[in-house]
Amino acid sequence: MANLKKTMFREYDLRGMVNDEELNENSMYIIGKAYAAMLAKREIKNAVLGFDYREYSEKLANSIQKALLDSGIDVINLGMITTPMAYAGQYYYHTKGGVMITASHNPNGWSGVKLSTDYSHTLVPDEMKELYDLTVSEQFVAGQGNLKTDDEYQTYFDDLTKRVKLGRKIKVVVNTGNGGVGAYLPKTLRALGVEVVDLLTNLDWTFPRYSPNPSQVEMMEDTGKKVVETGADLGIAIDADGDRLGLTDEKGETIWPDRWLILLSRQMLAKYPGSKIVFDVKCSQALEEDIKSHGGTPIMWKTGHSYIKAKVSGENAILGGEFSGHIFYNKPEFYGFDDAIFATLKMIEFLSNENKTFSELLAETPSYVSSPNYQPSCPDEVKYGIVDKLTKEFKDEGYEVIDINGARVKFGDGWGLVRASSNMQVLVLRFEAKTQGRLDEIIKVFKAKLDKFPEIGKEWKSG
Repeated sequence: MANLKKTMFREYDLRGMVNDEELNENSMYIIGKAYAAMLAKREIKNAVLGFDYREYSEKLANSIQKALLDSGIDVINLGMITTPMAYAGQYYYHTKGGVMITASHNPNGWSGVKLSTDYSHTLVPDEMKELYDLTVSEQFVAGQGNLKTDDEYQTYFDDLTKRVKLGRKIKVVVNTGNGGVGAYLPKTLRALGVEVVDLLTNLDWTFPRYSPNPSQVEMMEDTGKKVVETGADLGIAIDADGDRLGLTDEKGETIWPDRWLILLSRQMLAKYPGSKIVFDVKCSQALEEDIKSHGGTPIMWKTGHSYIKAKVSGENAILGGEFSGHIFYNKPEFYGFDDAIFATLKMIEFLSNENKTFSELLAETPSYVSSPNYQPSCPDEVKYGIVDKLTKEFKDEGYEVIDINGARVKFGDGWGLVRASSNMQVLVLRFEAKTQGRLDEIIKVFKAKLDKFPEIGKEWKSG
């Protein structure tokens, strides 16, 4: 019986440290065998496979590849790609199976697996439990699959670029933080006639400046400085595996995704009037208000790419987005999965067809005073229980609480959120109010409650 660490099997993907205890060639082989059994049960006979740009990713991918082949699953190995390219590959190669070896935005030393059993679908909690249970029971399947290797970039490029029409010339700073997206985004933009200023687009898996993560203030400030220095129209920062986008305006100011998602929502509602738009519990009240005022239907849902993706599909929404920068364009605009490169193209398309700057366009949208994400440390074993206790406490005190994903507590003129991170040993906090003074008061309420739990770290890091 395999004895893999259960905490690696998270709500919608698998994440762990690369070491003897968690993710290694042996554990990846077992995970691959369990996933192959899931595919066989669903009569799926093949899968695309990709891996992110990390020193150890190809080695781990080879272990899963061997497990799939040993289980009779045919594999199309696409090499080092972005996570969205793996999702797109399912459509290009006509397979519901998909495997992406990626640590996503986690620092070096981490890895993980995103697994698909259908088009634009990654595993949800029940399926993650099924995967874990199979590693325990070892009810695997045997066979001999066939291996094919291919380079999908040209197909992907042709697919994306036919979906956008650019207007005036745009100059952008592209910061990929030395991650794998640097191999794809700059050349895609240049081929479309966009002027590109490169910032850390050379590939270096030691990530010498910082981990590629647009939720981190450090990456966004670096991008903004380069925008001002070069007179660019827009700053673009993308995470290590290419599914999350961060933006700065032409003044170098970081614009959090729930703000610029207002502009993308307006773009889609002008094209598809009356459409539904999905967003996660961390997003600004301003987004909901603006969707309504432009004739759309706003739908708040759980944080997490698998949750939002499933909700976009289930509601037949045209667009979905998360505060973390995952953006989902649904059919007929795109395929319904999150792709930071495609979202970049859509934002450049929007900006290039306006005669105002990014900051001028944003100034015309509703806004609140808001905080970044804060992430105090909290062990996996207790974080969900603590959030449940906090949710009950707020409700017992008479607050109105949206509890679809943690506790989004409404204060009339603002709100605060506490939820358990799905893929890290932290809690996630965010706050918003009509004034800075009120924001500070709401934060104080939450801090007093969190300080009662010794398991929660006292430092609230942004992330």
